[in-house]
Amino acid sequence: MEVTSWLAVLAMAGLASLFFLSKHLPFRSHKLKLPPGPKPWPIIGNLNLIGPLPHQSLHKLSQKYGQIMQLRFGSFPVVVASSPEMAKQFLKTHDHIFACRPKTAAGKYTTYNHTNISWAPWGPYLRQGRKIYLSELFSSRRLESYEYVRVEERRALFSRLWALSGKPIKVKEHLSRLTLSVISRIVLGKKYFRESGHDKSVVTLGEFQEMLDELFLLNGVLNIGDWIPWLDFLDLQGYVKRMKTVTRKFDRFHDHVFEEHKAKRLGVKGFEPKDMVDLLLQLADDPNNEVKLTYDNVKGLTQDLVAGGTDTSATTVEWAMSELLKQPHLMKKATEELDRVIGKDRWVEEKDIPQLPYINAIMKETMRKHPVAVLLAPHLALEDCEVAGYDIRKGTRVFINTWSIGRDPSVWNVPEEFCPERFLGTNIDVKGQHFELLPFGSGRRMCPGYSLGLKMISSSLANILHGFEWKLEDDLKPEDLSMEEIYGLATPRKFPLVAVVKPRLPCHLY
Repeated sequence: MEVTSWLAVLAMAGLASLFFLSKHLPFRSHKLKLPPGPKPWPIIGNLNLIGPLPHQSLHKLSQKYGQIMQLRFGSFPVVVASSPEMAKQFLKTHDHIFACRPKTAAGKYTTYNHTNISWAPWGPYLRQGRKIYLSELFSSRRLESYEYVRVEERRALFSRLWALSGKPIKVKEHLSRLTLSVISRIVLGKKYFRESGHDKSVVTLGEFQEMLDELFLLNGVLNIGDWIPWLDFLDLQGYVKRMKTVTRKFDRFHDHVFEEHKAKRLGVKGFEPKDMVDLLLQLADDPNNEVKLTYDNVKGLTQDLVAGGTDTSATTVEWAMSELLKQPHLMKKATEELDRVIGKDRWVEEKDIPQLPYINAIMKETMRKHPVAVLLAPHLALEDCEVAGYDIRKGTRVFINTWSIGRDPSVWNVPEEFCPERFLGTNIDVKGQHFELLPFGSGRRMCPGYSLGLKMISSSLANILHGFEWKLEDDLKPEDLSMEEIYGLATPRKFPLVAVVKPRLPCHLY
């Protein structure tokens, strides 16, 4: 049965018990100054107002109720922040109160009981995990040491695109293969997927991408059991069953990877970690850790690294290319900058990116208009708090609507237009200090891998623009290119971008 059908049934049951609830439940809302918002229904709250694109539904509601509003999703109060100032209140001013995550089915079943960085509750385990990420896995020294991997995989991409000259291709398929190859080599030590064949020890590239797609979708769904706990056991939408299925697939994959890594370490005196799994397994054996890392913890952290670093980068670059193909004059400006700064006798190197302001502006504008995380992962109020003069109760779930912030006309001129020039000559960056642009979040829950993400996005975008000419298929006009999206933990295009590619650099470079 569809979600809306279940909600209708629940609403009917709720109305029948409304009189009883009003007489017997102790309400104290009238004693508090709560943020404005729509009146909730019994049982379902305001879930009936949320459509298939929740961020857009919440954006429309914020236009009526304001930059901070309160709704009720099932059994829980939900506060939505839709402006830079309100985002700053939750992510900086009161960050210590809202640094936790609510418990969800996705966190339980797909992240080894909330043991990855994204879904872990606030506490010693999360602090230790973030310290490992920032000081060990994503340090400047370690990221620089893996630059050769990123270069090699980009060159492999260029060769594949050169061989497909004149043919229409699904752009994201090639971007995802690039990012997955890079992340696999950095995190796992090698590519644990194959193009084809019958080797059952590893998955195919297509199978692994399907696993990642399912993981991202299930981590972003609105699961009724999360919001109406007494219905959780019914699994009305079938999401929990799917979560368990995809986790079993990842389990088999992780077990294979870890067994290979452990075998590699045996008998090697003074073994030095070669990749991030090596390092995590070594840290799991460290008796000096504040919190002991279990085998499942290492699985959760590894999965976070692979999933978080793969789909988000590819999705962002696909959105950028979509906007540029919709406005070819912007692509021309980008290639003119590349020809002027880089020339036509070499590829773009990562050290060149700071000298390419228009490329950087395209990247920022894409993150403004098409943030991958349209709603930052929910925050949980650890105690009662006053925000902007309103009372926020302990246990409230808080969403930061970055999609709405990117369309705030008080912040952005003509926000519906894709205009990279708006970022030229400004100091706005994406590192969590400018609350009008938060692709990686901010504060204690900011994405710790943002530095690698920026390298992947900027260098991929710059090089595919520098090395190739891009155009839509002959029967599609730029103004007809659909920009519809699908909601999830990442927010991709509804219809994959298809484009015709043609080399624009000398043949010997490919």
